[in-house]
Amino acid sequence: MSLADDLETLESAEDFLNYFALEYDPSVVHVNRLHILQRFHNYLSQGEDALPEDEDAQREVYKRLLARAYQDFVVSDALTEKVFKVFHMHGEQTTFVPVDGLFK
Repeated sequence: MSLADDLETLESAEDFLNYFALEYDPSVVHVNRLHILQRFHNYLSQGEDALPEDEDAQREVYKRLLARAYQDFVVSDALTEKVFKVFHMHGEQTTFVPVDGLFK
């Protein structure tokens, strides 16, 4: 199987960490799994066109970026890292939905 095929089968942060043979503290992952995966995605997106063509080299880049994303949450927390958009929203957020819009 190719790296892309392998990645398609992974579902959880633990799956990714195990696939890349990274040691991790389950308690850190339990609390931050979505944040770790989102940060990993963000790191990949920042340098997407810099990925090498060689699959083994790509695997090393992915491993390094996942380790970095995990480490971000070992030394910090989700509120400090603010990975998701909801953490960047300031002030009260309100949305108006007219009553007749509820039944459409």
